[in-house]
Amino acid sequence: MPHTRVIEQLKQNLQSAYRKSIDADGKLDELKKAGHAKFNRIFTQTEGFTTNSNRFKPYVQELADELEALPTDSENMPAALEKFVRKLGVLIQTLQALKEQSK
Repeated sequence: MPHTRVIEQLKQNLQSAYRKSIDADGKLDELKKAGHAKFNRIFTQTEGFTTNSNRFKPYVQELADELEALPTDSENMPAALEKFVRKLGVLIQTLQALKEQSK
């Protein structure tokens, strides 16, 4: 499979996002206890996610499921990778922004 190295890198990035999501979800729990974080979902459908959650881990799970279901044929792989990378980028940027604002 010609995309093996790309897939491995995406898996590593997703693992990193998972670890960051645990910390971020903990921070969101703290904010909720303090009377903040009054929102229903983190990402909208315009960002490509179908998950509807006010925590990050379900979005990471959605991406993990998508990564496992990526098409293996070279005709459909580029479009699927583009969609996946876009969503992963939004997730990582949002996690980083929350981390920066929490300092």
